[in-house]
Amino acid sequence: MEDTEESRADERTPPERGLLHMWQSAGPSAQLCPERVLLSRPVLQVSLGEHHGLLLTQGGQVYSFGELLWRDLSIPVSAPLLEISLLGRAVVRVAAGGFHCGALSEQGNVFMWGENTAGQCGLNERGADTSLTVSEPCPVTVVDSDAVPPAAVRVVDVALGREHSLALSDRNELWAWGSGCQLGLVTNTFPVWRPQKVEHLAGRHVVQVACGAYHSLALVRSLLPQNTQKASEKRQRGQSPHCPVTEVGEPFAADAGHYCPLGVELTEVTSHETSPVRRDRRRRLQPGDRTTPPVVNAPHLNETEDRPGAQPLPGWRTSKNPAFPDGAELQNLLQRLSGHSLEIGPGDTDSMSSYTSDDSCVSSTPSTDLLTSSYKEDSPIKSQSNNGVAAPCSSSAACLEEVRLSLAAEKPALRGPKSTSLTNINQKGKAAANRRRSLPGTPTRGSPRQRRCSAGRPSASCRSRAAALEAAGEGLPSLETEVWSWGRGSEGQLGHGDQLARLQPLCIKCLTGEEVIKVAAGSHHSLALTAHCQVYSWGSNMCGQLGHVNSPVTVPQQTELSEGLRVWDVSAGQSHSLLLADGDCVQPVLLYCGPQSEASSTQAEGSRKTQRSPNRAESYTVRPDLLPFCVEMGYISGVGSGGQSCAALADLNVMGFISAIHELASRERRFYCWLSSVGRLLLTPLRNRESASPSLGEPCTPLFFSLCESFVRLSLLIGQHATALSYFLHDVQGCDIASLPLLTHSDHVLDVYKEYCSSVGDFQVMGGFRSLHKLSLVCLGSQQTVLAHLCEPDQSAGGKADLVSLLYWPLQQLHQYGRMLLKLAACYDVLTTEYQSLDQGCSRYDSQSSALSRRKKEAATTSLFWSSHSGKTTEVLRLPQRRVVCESSNRSLTLQNAGRFSNHWFILFNDALVHTQGAIPSQSLFSTHHIYPLASLWVKPVTEDTSGLYAIKITCPEESFTLVASTPQEKSKWLWSLNQAVDRVLGGTGQGSSPGLTAMSRTASHTFCGEGRFKDAHYSGAWLSGRIHGRGTMKWPDGRTYSGNFKSGQEDGYGECLIPDKVLNKPDCYQGHWRDGKIHGFGKYKYASGEVYEGCFCDGQRHGYGMLSSGRMAKRSSSVFIGHWVHDKKTGYGVYDDITRGEKYMGLWSDEQRHGNAAVVTQCGLYYEGIFRDNKMCGPGLLVSDDDTALHGEFSEDWTVYGKGVLSLANGDCLEGQFSGEWTTGLKVVGTYTKPSGDEAEHKERNGLLRLGRYAVPAGQRWLCVFDECWSRLGCDSAGGGERAAAWDSIAVTIATARRQSPNLSRSQSKALECLECIPQHGEPVTTANYDSIRRYLIKACETPHHPLGWLVETLVTAYRMTYVGVGSNRRLLRLAVQEVLAYLTHFYRIVRFLFPGLPDDGGIIPDPPSSTTESRQNPDMPDQSGVVVLSSSSLLLPQLLPRLYPPLFTLYCLQEEQEDGRYWERMLQLNKQPDRPLLHFLGVPEKFWPVETSILGKTQQIVSSSKDACFVSAVETLQQISTAFTPSDKLLVIQKAFEELTQEVKPMLDDNFLWCMDDLLPLFIYVVIRARIRNLGAEVRLIEDLMDPNIQHGEMGLMFTTLQACYMQILQESAM
Repeated sequence: MEDTEESRADERTPPERGLLHMWQSAGPSAQLCPERVLLSRPVLQVSLGEHHGLLLTQGGQVYSFGELLWRDLSIPVSAPLLEISLLGRAVVRVAAGGFHCGALSEQGNVFMWGENTAGQCGLNERGADTSLTVSEPCPVTVVDSDAVPPAAVRVVDVALGREHSLALSDRNELWAWGSGCQLGLVTNTFPVWRPQKVEHLAGRHVVQVACGAYHSLALVRSLLPQNTQKASEKRQRGQSPHCPVTEVGEPFAADAGHYCPLGVELTEVTSHETSPVRRDRRRRLQPGDRTTPPVVNAPHLNETEDRPGAQPLPGWRTSKNPAFPDGAELQNLLQRLSGHSLEIGPGDTDSMSSYTSDDSCVSSTPSTDLLTSSYKEDSPIKSQSNNGVAAPCSSSAACLEEVRLSLAAEKPALRGPKSTSLTNINQKGKAAANRRRSLPGTPTRGSPRQRRCSAGRPSASCRSRAAALEAAGEGLPSLETEVWSWGRGSEGQLGHGDQLARLQPLCIKCLTGEEVIKVAAGSHHSLALTAHCQVYSWGSNMCGQLGHVNSPVTVPQQTELSEGLRVWDVSAGQSHSLLLADGDCVQPVLLYCGPQSEASSTQAEGSRKTQRSPNRAESYTVRPDLLPFCVEMGYISGVGSGGQSCAALADLNVMGFISAIHELASRERRFYCWLSSVGRLLLTPLRNRESASPSLGEPCTPLFFSLCESFVRLSLLIGQHATALSYFLHDVQGCDIASLPLLTHSDHVLDVYKEYCSSVGDFQVMGGFRSLHKLSLVCLGSQQTVLAHLCEPDQSAGGKADLVSLLYWPLQQLHQYGRMLLKLAACYDVLTTEYQSLDQGCSRYDSQSSALSRRKKEAATTSLFWSSHSGKTTEVLRLPQRRVVCESSNRSLTLQNAGRFSNHWFILFNDALVHTQGAIPSQSLFSTHHIYPLASLWVKPVTEDTSGLYAIKITCPEESFTLVASTPQEKSKWLWSLNQAVDRVLGGTGQGSSPGLTAMSRTASHTFCGEGRFKDAHYSGAWLSGRIHGRGTMKWPDGRTYSGNFKSGQEDGYGECLIPDKVLNKPDCYQGHWRDGKIHGFGKYKYASGEVYEGCFCDGQRHGYGMLSSGRMAKRSSSVFIGHWVHDKKTGYGVYDDITRGEKYMGLWSDEQRHGNAAVVTQCGLYYEGIFRDNKMCGPGLLVSDDDTALHGEFSEDWTVYGKGVLSLANGDCLEGQFSGEWTTGLKVVGTYTKPSGDEAEHKERNGLLRLGRYAVPAGQRWLCVFDECWSRLGCDSAGGGERAAAWDSIAVTIATARRQSPNLSRSQSKALECLECIPQHGEPVTTANYDSIRRYLIKACETPHHPLGWLVETLVTAYRMTYVGVGSNRRLLRLAVQEVLAYLTHFYRIVRFLFPGLPDDGGIIPDPPSSTTESRQNPDMPDQSGVVVLSSSSLLLPQLLPRLYPPLFTLYCLQEEQEDGRYWERMLQLNKQPDRPLLHFLGVPEKFWPVETSILGKTQQIVSSSKDACFVSAVETLQQISTAFTPSDKLLVIQKAFEELTQEVKPMLDDNFLWCMDDLLPLFIYVVIRARIRNLGAEVRLIEDLMDPNIQHGEMGLMFTTLQACYMQILQESAM
């Protein structure tokens, strides 16, 4: 109902778009009367078949008309039949074949119906329907079986022939089905019911396809990039409009390769011929009287003889008997051509071609969505066995016979050394056969299948246009195309220079580079439309359908067009061609090529009904004839032909919109033709002339070539744009105005025009046009007059072209763009988006046009300036891109305080200010000159004072000076010009800059030439008022490079520096902070020797905390030092790891020497602590070996004892006396040997451990440099000696800088930095309410290395690991390691308290907020549920530090407790061998605690005597987690949870008021510990004991920990069961 109401409404208001006109082709143009088809909806596409047609209207509805043989209907076009089954399918394209139809939906689905005798309708989804006709549209699925898994192919275009169908996929691949050699498939089975990929075009980008009756054409994008140059050269070279392409192009032979011209080799296999039933079926379905029409038998191809030339076909004249034997007959012919028609009598048949096969043709022209059909009926062909010989790739008996005869003609040439004129085969035997198999009709480049991997496949648009816009790059149509053809070629319709068939696609080489944008196929002829609005035709010319008198044509020849006509659409019918062209006016005109019968239309109609194969035309056009009635149609957007019918789609000019679009497209096509002519007649001959370079001179030659290249790019852009506009016109109803190429590609268009204007201007400035004009007079000669015709009236004088105006003329097109966009915008309301888009585009093009006009004027002014100031001294200032702004030759500007007799000449260019001294401007002489680039020049007006000077101050990077103007007007002029020029150099428009307000901060480049650190250095980066300020890069001639921040002309902030080392041939690299031009702050320095220092610097020296790693390239041994530096020397506490010697020194340094208290460990297990002086062990010290032997005495050298001492052996024996000698070689002893008593032996080891650490550096004095650096990052000069607000500001600045300078941060890191940028409340008293927020802030800060606290944690962890990992993993260092952790907490907590002064002292209590205290006082009966919060440094900071320090620290604990844990583990293994109940009994656990049953995976099981690991499972598993916790508090929480789990398991067996007693709890918990099997329980217990918070030692957790300790000791003392 809705469709019916809409149709009725449309009938009341006739459509203004998509008006359809149809007429018959066979008749005089003066008597033709097109029929206006009145439909309710606009027609989007019309496709004509042989005797039927299809209409696609707005809304996706499809209508059929004509002789619908598959339905036995005859429908007039005035009342077409609606295809009901396609309603709701969203059809976007239709195609009519010879006797079948096709439709394409928006989703890419194909629907076919009509005759199916040759399989041209495909196999529908029912799978087994192979009937002769398909009465209703049925879907045909295109499936890519090569994909894994097989996938459906989305089709974007279809083309139908008489017995075959082609489909173009969205991947620009071609698919075919049906019958015949025109499929291009490698198969020997016909019909082909399912669509198959044309493998020969696989990997190529197919743009458009067209189908003839028995031949096919494809427009393919070129692959090789060099085609662009060839095409441009060929385009610039040009060709005569009245000569074939082969006369000036490549040879007409299809290919020079040595392969079979047919692309296949005959085999001894019988072909599967098409059944004759389909022929009879088609004849039986004739409308009208249903009688079989007479059949005309057509002869086959003649065989060729054994000679280079081929035997002529019947009806053709040989070369000895031409069509025009003498000049008189030719003159008579030319006289008869004045009427644009050729009258031929019955006896003149020798000049015409007769059909030599049963071909009839249907052409598909996707660019206009029109199909043209054939008129001839097939000749009945009997099945022939031919002794089983057939071509495996032929499609029918006719094609088979044609191939067989063609190859039979080749056999003599194959046997002998000679070859035919159409082939070049010189291989013999098997090698030749293999050669032909490997190259089946391919060009010499090789098979596209081999290029499939390298050939890109950009995705095509879903629009079904003639040439899909490029999906990648600029998105404009590609002009680098090739035309491929295949199928039957009896009339030369394949264009390969012969009349042979091709079973696979073959490239028509002579059309490569001709910028073909569309192809169309007629019955026996083919058409190709180029971007130059030229038409190439080839094939049969029996009825003048090719547009010239040559007949037949086996290679493409250019159609003869009247001057001023530019064709932009073509279609081909049965024996005619229809061209759509631009004329003198905006409205398009129609051109017709074909027969003109003097008979009336009714007689022609009757003749057509009785005979489908008409006789030769007695009268036809010899060149395209203008159809006068096209003016009455309106603005035609597309044409189509089919059979003997013609169609045109037109639009009415509503509000001037259609005329504006057509005017824009017409102007662009004419402009492209003009550019091509200029390039062909002028630039290309001059560029190719050998004397061009000497004539133009050295500076102008590269500029001329650059001009030519920019001209070619502009020409290519205009050609692509003109083609895109032609496609836009074909679908003007469905296209959005916002998709207009001028709007979608405005940036690219403006850039190309800008580049071209610059190229012309540069050439003009350097005086190139004067030499070019002289060269053109010599080179062009007689073509000067032709070139002058291309000029506008103001561009030529005396019949000679003004080259400057000629090459500047293309810039006027920008103004035309703006004017046309403004006309289009006037068709819309000002509030619509279309108007806004068009108006914005108009503004852009007008603005660019004005800017380029100014550039043109500047170039002319500059050229005049150099002409009037020519001389050797001024030539040094002459550059192609340089333009003159103003100059002071009239003494309008002088230098302040200049000498009385000094002469100064100032010239302001667009890029620099030139100051010349000793100048005589009138003679263009000067002695010296200085060039000041405008990018690094600052202009400031000097305020007028009592001196009366009109001064302008100029500031440059290395100097400043003042200019004095003669008058206030001159000052304003120069000030404005200077500021405007500087603004343009800096990227501005140069229009809105006020004097004195030009950007003081900018980015520019400068090379220093004065003395100083930057002498001869080149800087590129930020500036501020003439000084380097901001981020930039400085490069010195010696290779030094600095990239980073500057401040006030010096390196300041973060930067990276490279300093080359010529000796090692490697650079030093520094990354870090600078101040006042020196390395200052934290950074990383990589030396060329391989050493790496990462730490703090001060005034270019290592100062403060730092770590130096010596690599393998160092002269000394590999080592690592981490510690304190003072003025580039090791001074203070530090750790030195000598990797080569296997020693680690941990102590004090002074001036690069070990000096003071220290501890040394070796990889052999030796431990030494004592005093060092002058890098030696000198003084009292303690030496402990790995077997607990200890020596306490005086040392004089490293590991050398000299003096009194006491030697304690491992068994407790002591030796006291005088020692001398080295420890590793032997000691001399003079003393007393004593053996202690038994009581003393028990306490030997304990007392020995207590003596460790007396000579070591106290923990509180270690790593003070690290904490000092942290205080420095907080803005404090010393520990706690700064402002708290300044410290928080420093933190905020550091975090903000890190976010800005670290673009590669992850999302979580960016979010953490964003949270840390907010400064928390730090001045308020800390209570239990806000303590948690402070704790969370500290956690985030410690996890972020950019935060000062995060850097502190990271550095402390590095120092700790460097100390106690590797050689430092010595159990003697455990006490030092624990003390160091506690010292970390003390210093760290001091910094935290500085930031949050409200925190209590270590061990203090955090009070409740005042509000909660008041409420508790008001309600004394309310119980106090909040506990007391005691704050300690360990509870607050140990969770942040200890997880990172845990690996080395716990390793030391394991080494210390190794012996006891070993004994503990032996007992654990023995005890765990016992089942649960015997073990409980052995441990003395009361039976009331023994579990009776347990739950395993939700199932309850009884515990028997043999059960093992079944009791108290949850408590055991919980206790096992103690090894996964890091801090003592976390480990204590694990113990607490284990006790709770144990209690929960025991409660069901006891009363509710049960309380634990130690006698019951201890044995039960011993069982849990045994079953937990904790490997290093002794180390765990010792770590908790040393580092647990003292505030919880006497609480509940302390009691539980004591219980665990007791269990451990009890297990150690247990004997085996």
